[in-house]
Parts: sequence; structure tokens; C-alpha cells
Amino acid sequence: MKFKLILSFFLLTTCFVSFSQDMPSGKSQNHDIAVTEKGLIKISVMYPYAEGKTFNMEYYETKHMPMVAGFLGANLVKYTIEKGLSSGIPNQPLPFMAIGTFYVKSLSEYQAAIAPNRDAIRADFINYTNVVPVILVSEVVK
Repeated sequence: MKFKLILSFFLLTTCFVSFSQDMPSGKSQNHDIAVTEKGLIKISVMYPYAEGKTFNMEYYETKHMPMVAGFLGANLVKYTIEKGLSSGIPNQPLPFMAIGTFYVKSLSEYQAAIAPNRDAIRADFINYTNVVPVILVSEVVK
């Protein structure tokens, strides 16, 4: 009886180890994501926090960002929206209320798509914020 119990335990442990080795780790999944984004152009539109400034996240998420994404067409790979929660330094104010990010294949195509729509994009600001955004254009290197 004792032998059967030990054998069952051994087989169960062997199966568990085998299956756990076949499953990809979270690190390799994240690595694959980074590889697919390498070389993309990233446009970060950052809305600094300041006393008395406002930001309507619902409008930004449902109206503004989809509008701008529509202007970008097939050049757009994806976009993200981030809501600021706190500073990385204790007892310091929130640096940004929100950050919208567009990942595109070509900077020149991005610029060509935004140029004729710049006035419409800027005119929409009053619908969700009274903040002037800071824009950073960068290349994803990893």
C-alpha cells in the first residue's frame, strides 16, 4: 500500500513538472510583445497634473482617442490610454493625469495624417480637458 502511494505521488509530481515546463513563462510572453513593437514610432500625448486642471477620461476614451485613431488609418498599430494614479515618489504630486499613446509604423505617414486634422484635434480639447498636453515622439527600441 505504501509503495502504491509513493508511486502515485511520484507520477503526479512528474506530470506536474512536465506540464509546468511546457507552459511559457510570463517573462517570455512579455519579451515576445516587446519584439513585435521594436522599430515602431510611439507618440505619447501627456497631460500634466496641476491644481485646478481637469480631465474627462470617459470622453477621452470614447470620443477623442477613437477620432484621432481614425485619422491614422492603416499606419496605426495600436493605441493605449493611461490614467495617472500617483507619483512614483511618496508625497509628491501626480506628474500626469493621463497619457494617450499611439504606436505607428511610419512617422511621415503619421505627420501627413495629422496635419490636415490638427485644427479638429485641437478644437476637441475643450470637450475633455483644460490642460495643454506635452507630446513626445520616440522610437521603440525594445
